[in-house]
Amino acid sequence: MMFSAAAESLLRQAREIQAEELAKFCSRVSQLLQKEDSGPDATQALRRLFLIVAATKYNRKLERTCVDLLQTTLLQPASPEQLQLLCAAVLREMAPSNSLHLPWDRIQNTRQLSLVASVLLAQGDRAQVSSVGQRVFRVLESRQPEGPSLRPLLPVVSKVISLAPGTLHEDQVNLLNRRLGDWLRYAGLQQGPAPSPGGFFSAPRARQPGPVTEVDGALATDFFTVLSVGQRFTEDQWLNVQAFSMLRAWLLYSGPEGPGTPDADDRSELEGSTLSVLSAASHPLPPQEQLREKAFEYCQRLLEQSTRRALRKGDADLQKACLVEAVLVLGVLCRQEPSFLYRTLSGLKALHARLCADPAWARALLPIAQFFLDHGEAAAVDAEAICQHAFTRIPSEFFHSPTLAFEFVRFCRDNLSLFGRNLGILRLSFPSLFKLLAWNSPPLTAEVAALLPSLVDASTAAEMLHALLDLPCLTAALDLQLRSSPAVSDRPLWDASIRVPSCLEAFRDPQFQALFQHLLRTKASGTMERLAPLHQLLQPMAGCARVLQCAEAVPTLLQVFFSAVGQFADGALTNQLAQLLLERSDALYPVPGYEACVHRVLSSQFLVLCKRHPSLVVELAKELLEFVGGGSGVHGGGHVLTSVVWAVGEYLAVSWDRRCTVDLINKFFEALEALLFEVTQSRPSATLPKCPPQLIATLMTTLTKLASRSQDLIPRVSLFLSKMRTLAQGPAVGSLGCREDAGAIGRRATELLNLLKMPSVAQFVLTPSTETAEPRYHRDTNTALPLALRTVSRLVEREAGLLPG
Repeated sequence: MMFSAAAESLLRQAREIQAEELAKFCSRVSQLLQKEDSGPDATQALRRLFLIVAATKYNRKLERTCVDLLQTTLLQPASPEQLQLLCAAVLREMAPSNSLHLPWDRIQNTRQLSLVASVLLAQGDRAQVSSVGQRVFRVLESRQPEGPSLRPLLPVVSKVISLAPGTLHEDQVNLLNRRLGDWLRYAGLQQGPAPSPGGFFSAPRARQPGPVTEVDGALATDFFTVLSVGQRFTEDQWLNVQAFSMLRAWLLYSGPEGPGTPDADDRSELEGSTLSVLSAASHPLPPQEQLREKAFEYCQRLLEQSTRRALRKGDADLQKACLVEAVLVLGVLCRQEPSFLYRTLSGLKALHARLCADPAWARALLPIAQFFLDHGEAAAVDAEAICQHAFTRIPSEFFHSPTLAFEFVRFCRDNLSLFGRNLGILRLSFPSLFKLLAWNSPPLTAEVAALLPSLVDASTAAEMLHALLDLPCLTAALDLQLRSSPAVSDRPLWDASIRVPSCLEAFRDPQFQALFQHLLRTKASGTMERLAPLHQLLQPMAGCARVLQCAEAVPTLLQVFFSAVGQFADGALTNQLAQLLLERSDALYPVPGYEACVHRVLSSQFLVLCKRHPSLVVELAKELLEFVGGGSGVHGGGHVLTSVVWAVGEYLAVSWDRRCTVDLINKFFEALEALLFEVTQSRPSATLPKCPPQLIATLMTTLTKLASRSQDLIPRVSLFLSKMRTLAQGPAVGSLGCREDAGAIGRRATELLNLLKMPSVAQFVLTPSTETAEPRYHRDTNTALPLALRTVSRLVEREAGLLPG
């Protein structure tokens, strides 16, 4: 959420206030609350106190006197409503608290009871939640037409059933079923009366309320709903609105699978209202079934009202929200009572056809797709086409809507089990999902990471890896797409300080259209385009804030991707991913800091691939030789090149793959020897940056390993190691880095030279059999490997005259 500078300043002050200053402020609040006429000063002080207790994750400790006065103000019927609201808000933020004492049993004012109940419910005590629920239902059971308004109590009922399911009795469930049904169906069609101006000459005729209208201005001829329009509303009309707002939660609670389900044999002695009894006279249905029938009629009425053209934007937005909720309620009704399904299908099919032609209603497509996923099989309706339309259209056209993006990803996550055989639709649509991620990466990263293992399979793994590495580039392309579009409703914010006329020209240039179309595709194409030209064209946008945010998410997603692929990858796919990893290590979008972060992940994952499939080194020998010979891996910290060199030394052996030959070992030795000479003898420059000491040490170790397997190479590597030791011990360490790094490299060279003086022992140590990977070879001092290392050390030292003969 974005705050203004003033709001940020207030939040910072609230978080940084110290205990001593807070105690003084509580004393001031206490003094203001004790005044008979507190005025606006008390209101302002309570607002600041609420900000202080709400702005931090931990509980603030307030003075006991202040807490007592907050409770007293809340319980006093004569206290101003605004003060009571603020006192309740502060007390809720302090929850859980042991200093509360709110005797609420005898409160008659429903608004005050609602505020006190909200404080008690925030404590999280299930027994207290149950007590609050029983008290609220005793008020609901009262049938005084002119009594206190029941509106403030309905949010309390919703909170009670969410915090403590199963606490309501059967008769209470039936009571609320009847009340909700009456409020939904029998609200009046006349607007509420205008407030009387008073005076002797007031005109009573002018104050007569008029009828409510539809959103298009026509007089309402059917029953009242949340979409009925008027200047003022009556009590029963407000209850109608609130009843619809809690309807879905109540249906789920009191439905067949809910914790509040009454027994099928309804013998409640509570009577329903007169209207409810009359409406059910011909067919005396149980209260729950009566509510479902009225809820169904209400939702059908909302579907009809959604076809009207609203005169005001606010009413149009309300239409969309109510349509979404109505479709969700219909889905619940059809799950609980299958007979509603066949009465709903034709209307929803027509609704889907209508909404597909109007982009303004895109958000309603997801609930409709959800409905057909839930009920398509029972109704013999193919949900595949409806889901395919949603997957194609919503991410492509509305990726810039944060709300819709989050709802879409959650829709995919929540329905993985329902896709079943149609999971291929979701997997092929991963480029569309990545658009949502590219534009909304900070809030959606965790959601997509959880969804990613279900998206990848053997057929899309390589293409998906390309797409993940190109996510920041996709963000830049989406920015250009929005900048070049003639009009975008709810246009998102971007970094206006970055001017990209050359990028916009390239985006419109037919020469690059194929590349941009591939990057912005909606479905997996099975092809991997080289996007290096786009990386160069879009380089001016690499510093955009949104691109930088997206780049930060890629390393996490890469780790999730490789972890998922590891569950099913065979040798061929492992080789393909390893080759792709090498190719893309020097073909990344030039976002600041992006290459180094990605290289760290790719280097570790390359080793995982080699460990899973050791023959990879032999099977990709040509590609690995080209990668090592190119020397480009030194860029970006040399992480990938270091992993490749280590893998060659570890797995280029007959013990791992019998296809490994002496000729192949010699080829790798010559390539690595040339690379080590180049990075140690050349001065660092822009084209050849400083070589990391880890890479130099790994190169020396790998050359020694290869020499132990092809012993004709031992003289060459011994000579080279001697030179490295001399260079490290010399006054000018040069390309070896600092003195500490040079010392470590010199010690490594000495250790390797000592090993090579006994080739048979060197081969045993540097190319151990697979059995030596077992822990006992490293824990037991009497086993072969530790014994061999100690023996060769003593023999070499004796030859050097370091020990007495």
